Amino acid sequence: MALLVPELLDTPRLRLRPFAEDDLDAFAAITADAQTMRFIGEGVTADRMLTWRWLATTIGHWQMRGYGPWAVEEKASGALLGRVGLWRPEGWPGVEVMWTIRRSSWGRGFAPEAAAVARDAAFEHLPLDRLCSLIVPENTASIRVAEKIGESHSHDMPMFGTTVGVYTLDRADWKRSRA
Repeated sequence: MALLVPELLDTPRLRLRPFAEDDLDAFAAITADAQTMRFIGEGVTADRMLTWRWLATTIGHWQMRGYGPWAVEEKASGALLGRVGLWRPEGWPGVEVMWTIRRSSWGRGFAPEAAAVARDAAFEHLPLDRLCSLIVPENTASIRVAEKIGESHSHDMPMFGTTVGVYTLDRADWKRSRA
């Protein structure tokens, strides 16, 4: 499938780019951190092999959907900070804006900065009426990120053996916020 959104996005501090095999070590360090992973998926850490599979899945998502999560790189240092992007595996309730930032970079505004540019790319390039983010209710930091990019709580749903809040943003509301 042809790409539907740009492979490269920039913000003043960040570069969002495709993941590469060379990202494995840095991403494995992120996914091995229990604090970082406690609200991601089933809330467990990943070893190097599982992280490799996640990278392969991410690259495959781009091939199958024409969009996906980007590797987030800090421009000043070139360091991999995490992943942010658009995610819709089979069975998902919609196109999700998702984010995972390494713990040592929390509190610096990287997640909302990257999520906002991903949100804009989605609405600018995909024929979507709505975006969502799926967030465990205890993950107050991610709820704040969702709110900063214009999402609000829509409803709750079961996922991964727990309940997640579904935060949404409609295209019309996104357009109004940019006017």
